[in-house]
Amino acid sequence: MNLTTKQWNLFVLAALLAGAAWVGISARLPGTLAAPSLPAPQAGFLAPDFTLQTASGEVITLSQLRGKAVLLNVWASWCGPCRAEMPAMQRIYEEYAEQGLVILAVNATDQDSATAALAFASELGLTFPIVFDTDGGVGRQYAVRALPSSYFIRPDGVIEEVIIGGPMAEALLRIRVENLLGGQP
Repeated sequence: MNLTTKQWNLFVLAALLAGAAWVGISARLPGTLAAPSLPAPQAGFLAPDFTLQTASGEVITLSQLRGKAVLLNVWASWCGPCRAEMPAMQRIYEEYAEQGLVILAVNATDQDSATAALAFASELGLTFPIVFDTDGGVGRQYAVRALPSSYFIRPDGVIEEVIIGGPMAEALLRIRVENLLGGQP
């Protein structure tokens, strides 16, 4: 069967229109998730609130930390970059905790285990709060696509900066924390 030029042009036009319709239907805006369509947390916006527990059962709600600078770090014990940056985070925590810094380490327990996370924390001598995201809710809420993911949150609850991946160098941590604390050394 031979197609005439007119038939071929109509076929090509229909295919192009179908392709354009598919692109239009399936396109997502930058910074959004496919389902549900929630914007990913980003600098300049209020940090999404959550409540998680520590191993001892202490309940920590992010919004109750308002008035303090918060470094929210999502991590797992099997994550090499997480292991590499945690000692620097501990040193920064020890240096700046009295000035209002809170490091909140959210273990991606849906991809890890609480036992492994606690062994990791003990091995590295971590003293900042570690909470467990057992169902992955915080990971979804924060659109975590890579570990570690860090969110520098100002005392007013607004995200100052998001850093995906790691490890973060101690100098970078220090600069970001000092900015959150208003330049206090």
